[in-house]
Amino acid sequence: MPSKHKKVYHKSKEEKTFHKKQLNKWTQIIQKQLPNLTKSQAYVLALWSFGMVIIRSSAITSVSFFLACLFKAKEEPLGTKQNTFRQRLREFCYDSVDKKGDKRKELEVETCFHYLIKWIIKWWNSNQLAIALDATTLELRLTILTISVVYRGCAIPVAWTMTKGNEKGEWNTQWFRMLSAIKTSVPNNYMVIVMTDRGLYSPKLYKHIVKLRWHPLMRINAKGYFKEGDRYFQPIKSFAKEPNTSWQGRGLAFKNIRLECTLIAYWEQGEEEQWFILTDLPPESSDACLYGMRWWIESGFKAIKSGFFQWDRTKMEDPARASRLWLVISVSMIWIVSVGGEVDESIPASTVPDITENGYPVRIRRRQMSVCRLGGIAILASLIRHDELPFGRFLPELWSDVSKSLAIQRSLRKRKLT
Repeated sequence: MPSKHKKVYHKSKEEKTFHKKQLNKWTQIIQKQLPNLTKSQAYVLALWSFGMVIIRSSAITSVSFFLACLFKAKEEPLGTKQNTFRQRLREFCYDSVDKKGDKRKELEVETCFHYLIKWIIKWWNSNQLAIALDATTLELRLTILTISVVYRGCAIPVAWTMTKGNEKGEWNTQWFRMLSAIKTSVPNNYMVIVMTDRGLYSPKLYKHIVKLRWHPLMRINAKGYFKEGDRYFQPIKSFAKEPNTSWQGRGLAFKNIRLECTLIAYWEQGEEEQWFILTDLPPESSDACLYGMRWWIESGFKAIKSGFFQWDRTKMEDPARASRLWLVISVSMIWIVSVGGEVDESIPASTVPDITENGYPVRIRRRQMSVCRLGGIAILASLIRHDELPFGRFLPELWSDVSKSLAIQRSLRKRKLT
């Protein structure tokens, strides 16, 4: 006769000990890389990010339930355990006045920006660093100004400012403050480019980036004028007048402002309009294709929202609380992207097809999975196998290879060979 009582699986002591050891290892890394946090803040941040990476969700109910299942004692009710985790995760995002107890400390997110970029630099295996600035929204509730490090088709947020969706304000002040906050952690010998789309261009922001001794790569609209050398001012749209043409030269942009810069004009075959990019790099060192890395920040937003962490489903409306949750997302992205990047780099060369372009065989990397997905799968598989959790390092591709790869991939898409 079958038993009337349903058997309930309980984790062995060895299994619970293993998972706690892995969580403690992650907690120690966070404490080391973010020394401005208290031990309690570092532990809850480790809990949050550990759960988010494994279950691919930033929903507090889902993460707290996962942690309760993972660390539940045999005699302890699951609901009680879940509520305990849920309260700890919620209070991580609260202001100090909203927390229970008399000695609760409020997490100041901006104090972490310096350490987040420093963390990435410690694991960075190059002296080339590409940064993208962009703004994203959550419906009409929140607007997020974000500075991200772009890497292997993705992006990691290292500084951000949250505002109400309909709140008016001058964005340059926010950009200046955040750029200055991360500048101190980037070595002086690093070659840093800062990319922005047309909506963010301003002469003040351009000059501020140059003042930091970084190199702006800022796309602009076709309005305005440009003067090369001793020649007269010409409409910017007159450069690269037809598809499959390009031009770059040094001169003055805009009649009123007279910004000394290099103009890159590029009209790719099949595109509806030209690209106009301003930079302080000399014309011979400027590359319009390199600007293609700016699109990686869009992939980063996709991973944060619907693609991986499901942040677009959050019910948060308070900018301060949402900003603290983004710290969890940033730390989680550092983990999975560093691991995924190592996996991406380890893909055998034989799996990368040879492409013939202009008569020359060129080998380019064509990713079937994002580094976020690769990293998430690798971490989950290690946890299931009871292996030590992987913690990667960043292996950036050379910009010359990235530029060539992006150009060829765009060409292939237009020829419908992919």
